[in-house]
Amino acid sequence: MRVYLDNAATTPLDREVFDAMAPFMLEHFGNPSSIHSHGSKVRAAIEQARKKIAATFNTSPSEIFFTSGGTESDNTAIRCAIHTHGIRHAITSRLEHHAVLHTLEELAHKQIIRLSFVQHDEQGNIDLNHLEELLSKHPNSLVSLMHGNNEIGNILPIETVGELCEQYGAFFHSDTVQTVGHYRIDLQKVKVHSIVGAPHKFHGPKGVGFLYVRNDKKIHPFVTGGAQERNMRGGTENVYGIIGMAKAIEIAYQQLETHAAYIRTLKGYMIERLKTYFEDIRFNGASGDLNNSLYTVLNVSFPPSEINDMLLFNLDIHRISASGGSACSSGSSIGSHVLAALPHTAGRGNVRFSFSKYNTKEEIDYTIAKLVEIFQMQTA
Repeated sequence: MRVYLDNAATTPLDREVFDAMAPFMLEHFGNPSSIHSHGSKVRAAIEQARKKIAATFNTSPSEIFFTSGGTESDNTAIRCAIHTHGIRHAITSRLEHHAVLHTLEELAHKQIIRLSFVQHDEQGNIDLNHLEELLSKHPNSLVSLMHGNNEIGNILPIETVGELCEQYGAFFHSDTVQTVGHYRIDLQKVKVHSIVGAPHKFHGPKGVGFLYVRNDKKIHPFVTGGAQERNMRGGTENVYGIIGMAKAIEIAYQQLETHAAYIRTLKGYMIERLKTYFEDIRFNGASGDLNNSLYTVLNVSFPPSEINDMLLFNLDIHRISASGGSACSSGSSIGSHVLAALPHTAGRGNVRFSFSKYNTKEEIDYTIAKLVEIFQMQTA
């Protein structure tokens, strides 16, 4: 059996998504910026995709811009908001994805901004009182806090943070890569100025994404050299990626409640199985709380053992794919800046298992059996 439990890194492509993309790979190949019929047909398809995505999040198509993915979208929102609006101070947390954290640290190093880090508790939950304290000291800041943490599954109370940012005149950006396609986001209700999406996190293609920027907080472009995306991003559009993204979003939200319930059941089942076979099992962050964490992510802390350094390698030998943190640090829990920011016991092994609609209970049973086997070999 081969088991894939690294869906927070990327997901398998849905066949319906591929079928929607295929004609734009083979037949409808025109450049969407061309004025002839080959180009205009493709342009119409791109704009239809934009309308579909905008409608899903209850916003205007003019606020949706297509990019190469979540990292570019985060960089565009952060760098361009700071430049466009003359922002001199930013607030983030030490638990953010590196697309946010490294970007803000670079800007601070260059003295373009001053950077403050909001505190969090031992589970990684953002301290909203400290956030308000920082906002009151530094009004008109940029705030970048992720909606759902890709490593430990914590969910930000995004509505509350939006209210605080509005109260203190802050530009609020949220990395929503792990929640788009899995949670409903109504942009008329959430007071956020920019969010991002990457369809490969919900069975769409890689190398494409979107950025939402609210019309009253417009920003200058990050990628220049062309008039594409209404002068907001130079470069010929990734046409079949955009078509695939729109289809993946359509499927995700048509079946969201059904898939969420199913995946949550799988996660709960794995939690119970782990508790049954491991006496000192723990769960990092809020990921062990089914009702208050991403239903797709379970970050497991195994008891201290000599084999923990090789745990991911041993899982891979048994044809089980998981990670030690985000995709950029897979293979080494030492590389997880998120876990490093939380209290932890030395010697424990940390593995992130992340689920999708294609996983099964049989795969969970197989994974548990192999974990037990791996740990038993160490004590034999």
